[in-house]
Amino acid sequence: MAVLDAPAGSRHRWAVLAVILAAEIVDLLDSTITNIAAPTITRALHGGDSLVQWLGSSYALALGVLLVVGGRLGDRFGRRRLFLIGIAGFTLASIACGLAWDPSSIIVARLLQGAFGAVLIPQGFGILGAVFPRDEIGKAFSAFGPTLGLSAVAGPILAGFLIDADPFGLGWRAMFLINILLGGAATVAAVRLLPRDDGDPAVSVDGLGSGLLGAAMFGLLYGLIEGSGTGWTPGPIAFLAGGVVFAGLFAWRQATAANPLIKPSLLKNRGFTSGLLLGIVFFAAVAGLLYVISLFLQNGLGYTPLRAAAVGMAPIAAGIVIASISCYQLIAKLGRTLVFIGLLITLTGTAALYAVVHVSGVPVGALVPAVFVIGLGMGTCFGTIYDVTMGDTDPDEAGSGSGSLAAVQQLANAIGAAAVTTVYFRSLGHGQLHAVSTSLVLVAGVALLSCCVVWLLPRKAPVQHH
Repeated sequence: MAVLDAPAGSRHRWAVLAVILAAEIVDLLDSTITNIAAPTITRALHGGDSLVQWLGSSYALALGVLLVVGGRLGDRFGRRRLFLIGIAGFTLASIACGLAWDPSSIIVARLLQGAFGAVLIPQGFGILGAVFPRDEIGKAFSAFGPTLGLSAVAGPILAGFLIDADPFGLGWRAMFLINILLGGAATVAAVRLLPRDDGDPAVSVDGLGSGLLGAAMFGLLYGLIEGSGTGWTPGPIAFLAGGVVFAGLFAWRQATAANPLIKPSLLKNRGFTSGLLLGIVFFAAVAGLLYVISLFLQNGLGYTPLRAAAVGMAPIAAGIVIASISCYQLIAKLGRTLVFIGLLITLTGTAALYAVVHVSGVPVGALVPAVFVIGLGMGTCFGTIYDVTMGDTDPDEAGSGSGSLAAVQQLANAIGAAAVTTVYFRSLGHGQLHAVSTSLVLVAGVALLSCCVVWLLPRKAPVQHH
């Protein structure tokens, strides 16, 4: 086990917390800003519909594939070292995004952002656990909810503001280049404040398993995006087939590896596998819906990025934050029933938005409440699906299960950003209203199907797991 030289003094400990929070905020902002910026970036780089899909999918793909590996690399080589590599690399990748000159360059830069994010993010909780004494660790962790909640609400508005304000003529590039200040300051502070640790050379890292998972996801995403955009020629079909083959090899690797990314016993647990599949489908649907709403507001209704953020994204983020905080007190009592309630709220909000977009002029006064309700449903599910999924697992499976679920959620975001927007773009031939309506019907169908599947989940979440 890694041994950390924890810094003495309460003030120093809280400064370490501030550094960890800064890294989480930067990651959160860059994982969501393309929800608003995608139409603007696509026009500027002449990327077409496929670039819209890749902007979100590439980041989530790299983050999801490498998240578990990033945590184990920290255990093996030292969390401080991996944190510094992650934050420095993330900052450089952000600069590369801001300097991108064509669709390929920004997609590669977004992949690098996600990869370094996967190295960075898993180290934070381990560092805090070593720095803070047991009687203070709860206070430290409680700072994450309000801080990240405010960031989730402010992030889309900040992105829209920077695009509209066009500081120094940078336009959308300012959203990424601002990380020179944010990431640079966090890097300097981390060098000065984070405790040193030696790591544990005995910790194993399943690089082959991660490589197979990455190949499978890339093949599936590339085939889906390119096939829907340029037609189902032999190229996209071959990538889809390759993705399926690599997915099979990944499953084989998980069954035979000495230290797999996902413990085989978890996949034999009906409650866990049901929750895993439910999470993939639901998170994919709502991740794609966020892009569709942004595209409809900007390309369909002519909203500026700032107005689209204020009307569409900020109310959703506010709903997610409010519901997530409220569910913290309810999940132990309600268990999977709370997940069902969240799915119903999401279904209600989606139906309300469907009705609103069919009203002449799409009044803002009706749009905001509809998307806010969607946010409430999303927040209720975000805070409960995977907690309840862990309800029937053994204590020694908790680490593998939680890490796997976090990674799968990111992969679901990648799938959703590609799949739901594919439906939207394929329906544009009949107009913006038809495209957004078709996408909303798809999301509503997923929510309705999920309402039936939710009863396969464990009844309750593990005690204090949430």
